[in-house]
Amino acid sequence: MTSAPSARIGLVVNPVAGLGGRVGLKGSDGAEVQRRALALGAHPQAVARAALTLRRLPSDVELVTVDGPMGASSAQAAGRPARIVHRPSGAATTAADTRAAVRALAAAGVGLLLFCGGDGTARDVLDALGPDPRLPVLGIPAGVKMHSAVFAVHPRAAAEVAAAWAAGRGVRLEDAEVVDRDEAALRAGRVSARLYGRLTVPVLPARVQQRKTGSSGPDPGAPAGIAAEVAERVGPGGLLLLGPGSTTYAVAAALGAPGASLTGVDLLRLGPANANATAAATATAARILIRDARADQLRALPATPHIALSPIGGQGFLLGRGNQQLTPELLRATGRDRLLVLATEAKLAALAGRPLLLDTGDPDLDDALTGHVRVITGRRSGAVYRLSA
Repeated sequence: MTSAPSARIGLVVNPVAGLGGRVGLKGSDGAEVQRRALALGAHPQAVARAALTLRRLPSDVELVTVDGPMGASSAQAAGRPARIVHRPSGAATTAADTRAAVRALAAAGVGLLLFCGGDGTARDVLDALGPDPRLPVLGIPAGVKMHSAVFAVHPRAAAEVAAAWAAGRGVRLEDAEVVDRDEAALRAGRVSARLYGRLTVPVLPARVQQRKTGSSGPDPGAPAGIAAEVAERVGPGGLLLLGPGSTTYAVAAALGAPGASLTGVDLLRLGPANANATAAATATAARILIRDARADQLRALPATPHIALSPIGGQGFLLGRGNQQLTPELLRATGRDRLLVLATEAKLAALAGRPLLLDTGDPDLDDALTGHVRVITGRRSGAVYRLSA
């Protein structure tokens, strides 16, 4: 006779979450965007990311979920038995399907709801649970942006938090903000965010992400100094991939490429050395080769690029949030030595010692990149900082 499960955990998956990431669409909301992403060669990732969490859940946890790719497919991939309590209305998953699934799982008496998706999915969970939600929920990150504070930092971290909750050990419940950004505005290069409400989240230290915060207004001279250091590392004529963010955007302008994308990944070629450049200025005039690059455009570059990234303010994410165009294959081919981490001293200080975070989509690569990295904070200045998955 088997023992009774120690806890009942629900799972709902948004199978199209993150579909637009690899193809540079800055989100996956809406049927038209999803069709475009598939036409550009995107492959769904959410089912596999949920399965990565389920493989690490304790065996005595009862799993309750939704039929098909909204949950059962992940359970099957993870080799876990699951009780099906809801079947979606059609083949294509909609926001209404997610809300209906959440209500069914809540009615089934789950004590913790895991949902796999992004900020849009978090909004659907909030809508389904009502204005005063009491059911604890935790997001398995699978979207493109994920600025809300309701997600684990990694699918494996989601399993750690869920296991601790099931064992009644070390977890505290907190109200966490659900924030979403206007994807149409993002594609036009404008950043527009809104707070939609709060969900109750089980928290373990360093395993649940912070909300994304804006820039605190760095020293106006910092981007020029960082750009000069980057130019020296890359060298005249070298290729440079610049990730999204206000820091890299300012660095691109200092490199002589003011038309760079604020929210995408750009490929630049640095110009020839300028013998008259001052020590604090860039020594090159960069040219943008590809603006808002897709993963497929980066597979056959004429030379190995350097990759310059800046962590997301407040969260500390370096890889896996808004820059999924940088695939594990590309990162392996480029190598750790060509990964340039850029941050002002103020941005690092705001992290209060929390590590820079990795979620590349490949757990083995995350483990390989974990360790310490030198962060470029200015011309001839830097700091050694920890990377963690």
